[in-house]
Order: sequence, then structure tokens, then C-alpha cells
Amino acid sequence: MKKTLFVIATVITAIQFSQAQPTQPQYQGKVGKTLEESKEWWGPVPKAPEGAPNVVLILLDDVGYGGASAFGGLINTPTLERLANNGLRYTNFHTTAICAPTRSALLTGRNSHFVHVGGFSHIRMSAGFPGWDGRLPSTSGTIAEILRDNGYNTFAVGKYGITPDEEATDAGPFDRWPTGKGFEHFFGFLGSATDQYKPDLVEDNAHVAPDGRHLNEQITDKAISYIERQKKNAPNKPFFLYYAPGATHSPHQVDKYWSDQYKGKFDEGWDVYREKVLANQKKLGVIPSYAQLPERNKRVKAWNSLAGEEQKLFTRFFEVYAGYLTYTDYQIGRLVNYLRENGLEENTLVYVIVGDNGASKEGTVDGVINPGFNDVATSDESEYLKNNLTLIDSIGTASAKTNYPLGWAQATNTPFKDWKQDAQSEGGTHNPLIVYHPKLIKEKGGIRNQYGHVIDILPTTLEVAGIDVPQYIRGIPQDTIQGTSLAYSVNDAKAKSKHTIQHYYIFGSRAIYKDGWKAGAAHSPDAIDFNFSKGNEPKKTRYEDDVWTLYNLNEDFNERVDLAKKHPEKLAELKRLFDEQAEKNRLYPLIDRYDVNNKLIHHPNGSNEQGPVQ
Repeated sequence: MKKTLFVIATVITAIQFSQAQPTQPQYQGKVGKTLEESKEWWGPVPKAPEGAPNVVLILLDDVGYGGASAFGGLINTPTLERLANNGLRYTNFHTTAICAPTRSALLTGRNSHFVHVGGFSHIRMSAGFPGWDGRLPSTSGTIAEILRDNGYNTFAVGKYGITPDEEATDAGPFDRWPTGKGFEHFFGFLGSATDQYKPDLVEDNAHVAPDGRHLNEQITDKAISYIERQKKNAPNKPFFLYYAPGATHSPHQVDKYWSDQYKGKFDEGWDVYREKVLANQKKLGVIPSYAQLPERNKRVKAWNSLAGEEQKLFTRFFEVYAGYLTYTDYQIGRLVNYLRENGLEENTLVYVIVGDNGASKEGTVDGVINPGFNDVATSDESEYLKNNLTLIDSIGTASAKTNYPLGWAQATNTPFKDWKQDAQSEGGTHNPLIVYHPKLIKEKGGIRNQYGHVIDILPTTLEVAGIDVPQYIRGIPQDTIQGTSLAYSVNDAKAKSKHTIQHYYIFGSRAIYKDGWKAGAAHSPDAIDFNFSKGNEPKKTRYEDDVWTLYNLNEDFNERVDLAKKHPEKLAELKRLFDEQAEKNRLYPLIDRYDVNNKLIHHPNGSNEQGPVQ
């Protein structure tokens, strides 16, 4: 009996071992004792499929749905408009509601908890659980790794955001730096945010000194130089460029040449801004014609109720933000113009994801200029405003750490309610996507309403390029890609959505989508405490006390009518589905801001003191 069990176990082990091994091409030459008796053979050299496109993936930071003019906003983005007018606008595309989870999901084609980035890769924001440790597993290879191994050159510039803090020194290890995840060259910063004039700058595997210019200019120069050098040496080899500026994340810093272009343009305030943008969005066709604005958030004052000095201060904040976004568009334009002038544009697939989450609420009710003073726990509102007014001329400069007030976040998130970090709401997760590929797209300026998510970009790219999803990457077996290719919709506006289920979770706030229905629950404490009074720190709340909402997005795209009481059976069904998706994707245990802020999360390799959520 023991012998039989041993044989069975041996067979099972052999089968498992054989299944776990990559399929390596067998040597097809002949090795004799002498050269005359031998026959040489060389293994295949990776080569991209004939006609495979270059790929440029552009990811902006902290831009809401109603910011850029390409989707009806009042901030000029002529480059994005040109790409959208000659490509496609995807109006029903989604992110995760915050930066690191979005980036991990985007690069791997898998949900963020599944690839271990439920929060951040920062020590303070990670935890010792499979979905929370902040370390991308080798079994979930990135789009850069796949394309590199299929004959592409691969470059990344700008914000990376998913390298663990304790590994982000010049001592490494480097396997979770961009160069360890498939990018042959990298120039940018590894963290969640950085100063635009004094960035924590990295080139390839070493920190380097910034040259004093704005970071957007530096990363654009570097991106162009990478492409130029490659094309001189291998003109027929395609490239993949991941272009992820720190813009428009705080600090909002930009030369006054750009911000002064908006002087007086927003004097009517954020309420009028929302109304104008809603009308623009209807004209463009990027929102339904029946759309109405959600009510003003209770934390945001009516613009006409503000004192004159408040309006002056708040307007300047937004003039700077608008200039920052327009300047970013200009730098993207330099890159696109380079492609056009060098005959590369026709066969380049360009994605522009206009924001890695909704507009940021992290600027507080009254805006931030100097975080050293703007500490909501130590200042009352009147003192806070008074000091900000004395610093108004420094807003947007290299000496300030600027972020706009909450009212402008709501405005640039038009037509949605809520904002960044609110995973239960479209305001946190619903971002514009532009797809541009002159050789592929037949309908220039088309609108696509199919449901999509950042995990869909990887499989879309592989399908367009004619590359199979790999079972192994350099000998390591790969998990299943979870995204759904959007290629089916590129030339078929009426195609039915194929991405039908998607879950969301950020610091307790959570949601589940299925076939147009969506259930979600906000969770306290909120990620940002807007009450300026001392001693008002948030307290731990129970997840079971969170109130779930239910929306039919097919008829109510921006979540205005809660149907939870009308359809309790649908809500119960979706809550069960959320639990199933959470189990499947390593989402548990639930972790919220209270756990993080009160140091209930401990890391053996370093301090929990890593600064605020970004």
C-alpha cells in the first residue's frame, strides 16, 4: 500500500513539475566530438509580428472627467483634442480611485489586490497580507515585460509609484524598479508625488540630480531621445513608451506664462464652471443628453456666498491648476509632433488615460500653499485663510506646495459626485480614455460607450499587436490576465460591452459593478478630514454599519437616484458578488484609513512614518 501511494505521489509530482516548467525550444543542432562532426543551431531571436504598431501609453495624474477640453472641460488641451478628434473617445472607462492601485492594474492587466497593491507600495500604506504587501509578483508580468520579450524596445518616463519604499535606494534590490519590470530605460521618480522643480529623480537604476527645469520638460526630452536613439539603430523595431507625468498631481507648479493665460477666466466660480462643462459634455456626446448635475457637496460653499478675498484666492488656485494642465498638454504635443515629423505616427497606437483617478480632494476646503503651515489639525479656518491670502503670489511657484480647494475638485469632476479615493463612486473611478491609431481606426472622432477598466489596456494592446498572452515570462509561469480587450469596440460603436463585472476598493470604500448595475458603500473615516477644529480625529467605524447604495448606470450614469430600497434583492445579489470578487482577488482583510493613521499596520522593514496618502 505504501509503495502504491509512493508511486502515485511520484507521478503527481512529475506531472506538476512538467506543467510548471516553461516550454523551451529543443536544441536542433548536433553536438559531436569535433566541429566537423557538429552542426550549429541558434535559438529564435524575439521579433515583433510584422506590422506591429509602436505603443505610447500616456497616464495623467489627478485629472477629473470635467477638466480637459477634450472631454468638455474649460481647460485648454489642444493636443488631447486633436488625438480625440482623430481617434476615439471612450466615455465609460474606469480607474481604481487612487494612483498606485491604478498603475499596478494598468501595467499588469490584473486587479490591484490580485497583484498585491491594495493600497500602496509605501511602508505606511502596505500590510503583510497577500493583497496588501505592495510588491508586484513575478507571476503577474507587466505589459513592458511581454512586449520586450516579443521584439519591442521598452521605455518609461515620469511617475512609477509601485516600487516598495525600502527598495527605492541606490542599493536596490532593483527587481521591482521599472528596469526590473520590463522597461529597458526609465527616467522619472519612484514615489507617489514629487516636487516638479526638485524631483526625487531616477535614471535607470540610480538617483540623479535634477537640472532645475520643470520635470514635464525633462521627461519629454528623455522620451524623445529614447525613441530617437532606438530608431537610428533599429528603424523597423517597434517601441513601447509609458509616459506618466507627475502632472497634475500636487504640488501644482508651473511657470506663470501658463497660469497667467487663465487670469480672469474663472472669476464666475466653480458653480458656473460645472454648468458650462455639463453643457459642453452634452454637445460633445460624452455624457447622455438627459444628464443633470448632482447636488453641490455639503463641504463646498456656494461660490456667490464667498467673500471677495476668498473668491480672489480660490480663483488663483484654479488659474494655476489650469495652466499646469495646459502645460502638460503642450509637452505631450511635443512628443506627438516628434512622432508625426519622423513618420512614426501612422502606425503608433496612442492611449491617453486622462487621470489615474478622479479629481483630488486633498487640497482641503480652502486650498494648500505651504503644507508646513496648512495643517488642518493645528489651524482654524479663519487663520488658515488669512495666511493663504498673504501667500497668494506664491501659488504655483517652485517655492510652494500648491493644491486647489475642494470646490474646484468637484468642478473638474463634472458630471460626477465625490472624487479621488472614493471607490464607491463614479467620481473616484470614472476617467476619460482617448485611443488614437491612424492605421487602425476607421471612424475619426468616434464615441465609444463600452464599459472599460485599466486592466483592459494590456490585453487590448496584445490583440492589436498580434501577440499572444504568454504562459511564461523568462521561465516564470504567469497568472491569467483579468482584463478584457477593447479591440472589439474600436471599429464597432454598437458592440455590446464585454467587460461585465468589476469591483473597487480603496481604504474601506467599496463597490461592485455588473452589467450596468452598481452597488457601493462609502466608509468612514473619510480619507480627508475637512473639519478644522482640534480634537476631531476620526474614530474607527464598523464596516457592517456602512450604508450601501444601488444605481442602474444604464439609466442613471452619474448616480443620482439610489435604488437600494426599491430593489433590495438586486443589492443583496451584488453584495454577494462583491464578496466573491474580494475572495478571488485577495482583497481581504478590509483595511481603512483609521488602521493606517493609527499605525495598526506594522512593517518589519521600516517605519510607518511615510507621509500623507498621495
